[in-house]
Amino acid sequence: MPHILIVDDESGIRESLRGILEDEGYKASVSPSGEDCLELLRKSSFDLILLDVWLTGIDGLEVLEKIREMENPPEVIMISGHGTIETAVRATKLGAYDFAEKPLSLEKMLILAKNAIEARRLRHENLDLRKQLQAKSMIVGDSVSMKALRQQIALMAPTNGRVLIYGESGTGKELVAHAIHLQSPRKDEMFVEVNCAAIPEDLIDSELFGHRKSSFPGATADKEGKFQKADRGTLFLDEVGDMSLKTQAKVLRTLEQQRFIPVGSDDPVTVDVRVIASTNKDLEEEIARGNFREDLFYRLNVVPFVVPPLRERKEDIPLFARHFLKEFASAYGRRPREITDDAIDVLMRYSWPGNVRELRNVIERIVIMNPTTSRFERKHLPPLVHRDGARRMAGGEASTLHEARAAYERDYILKKLDENHGNVSRTAEVLGLERSHLYRKMKSLGIAAKE
Repeated sequence: MPHILIVDDESGIRESLRGILEDEGYKASVSPSGEDCLELLRKSSFDLILLDVWLTGIDGLEVLEKIREMENPPEVIMISGHGTIETAVRATKLGAYDFAEKPLSLEKMLILAKNAIEARRLRHENLDLRKQLQAKSMIVGDSVSMKALRQQIALMAPTNGRVLIYGESGTGKELVAHAIHLQSPRKDEMFVEVNCAAIPEDLIDSELFGHRKSSFPGATADKEGKFQKADRGTLFLDEVGDMSLKTQAKVLRTLEQQRFIPVGSDDPVTVDVRVIASTNKDLEEEIARGNFREDLFYRLNVVPFVVPPLRERKEDIPLFARHFLKEFASAYGRRPREITDDAIDVLMRYSWPGNVRELRNVIERIVIMNPTTSRFERKHLPPLVHRDGARRMAGGEASTLHEARAAYERDYILKKLDENHGNVSRTAEVLGLERSHLYRKMKSLGIAAKE
């Protein structure tokens, strides 16, 4: 229930406003002075303050200044019996939501109150979304390469320079683009993403530059393109190496002129857009093959960023695993989870061909599939992670073939024991072994029966 504070030195106005607000379902409190109002604000939180300009003691405008200095201020509607345009302008500049003159129209005050409370709700919602975006765009990792990447972002973000981000699929190129945007002067404007690999060639012109109604079959209305949506903000061209040569030519022209002509139109549209691009291809090799324009490459490649694959920064794997555990525990409304060093060791041995995205998917999977587990062990990890680790050990990380085979057997037996809820007899039957044989095998592999 929204809580409204009425600050006025006339008791009749205080009580009449309180009555009508309470009748409309609001919680209402009253205060006779600016000093009393500030004291109440130290003790309680309010969604809206109806604040008289002319108060005994400190006046309403001074109270408004102090309110706007608070960390999470309520909305304020100023009230005046003999207000002037200058007073209304000053109140607005100080951060008042609106200004109402006496004698008050109670109907108008209800509308103003409703709108002000909704504005505050939307402001909070926007702040929450920004915090979520910042959390999702956090560059995790303490490896030398990731520390260097964060330094690059800090240096480059405040400029308008174009960035070309190189990296394999799943390394986090989009996160880097988001981080650059959020640390730039354009952070309050739109971040618009275009996946160049996912849009059919015959539609990408329309997606990027928009179109006019009836410009081609199916164009039933005008459409604003991504370049126009990103005006004053950032446009992220993901997997730009998959863009056709024809579209590359139009993008190059747009970057040079900062204007373009929508499909089916004769009128140019001028924009101010910062472009960040990414690719998982070697663009210089694509240029040699005739698949990518050299002039566009030099336009985009002002500052090249490289996001290394996860296999080259394995010291970051424990950080990622615990970061994703925290993220998914929160997302699915579960208590914080732990992961054992033994399980981390298995994750460290895996090659992660899908990079950070694959690790994130693995952590999400074990959180979903084990809702009552608070401590994840190696047996909770999917078989592929175990098998790959065993294969890599057999390829040179184990000193002998016997060690590689033993690592694979241990992980496989642990998995089957888990599937059979620790029942050794049932597990032995599934494996086609005598119960006594399985016990001996478990002992030789260091598996306790309780596992």
